[in-house]
Amino acid sequence: MATIDECRAALEKLSDNMQQAEGDVRSAASLDRSVSCRITDLDVTFVGRMTGGRIVVQDTHQGPPKEKAQIRLTMAGDDLVALVNGELNFAKAWGAGRVRLEAGLRDLFQLRKLL
Repeated sequence: MATIDECRAALEKLSDNMQQAEGDVRSAASLDRSVSCRITDLDVTFVGRMTGGRIVVQDTHQGPPKEKAQIRLTMAGDDLVALVNGELNFAKAWGAGRVRLEAGLRDLFQLRKLL
């Protein structure tokens, strides 16, 4: 099982990858939205903001998100690490129910370019 530190490192790596993106992926990464990433097996939520092509984690707390972020991810820690490392395909994980992504319709259309 991935640790909180490994999950935070995975989010940092995802953020770095987003900042280095080009074309349509870069435009999707440039959204300015509140973000939460709930890690179910650790019962922890990372809360932050997607801005300037990066994800900036501002807080980590136990349990589900206290406020509803504009973009919400939910998954196990191992799945987050595997997704960021390219070992798990997002579409397959989402289709199998291992990953949940919730956002407004317009944001979902933009985010599909990232994923």
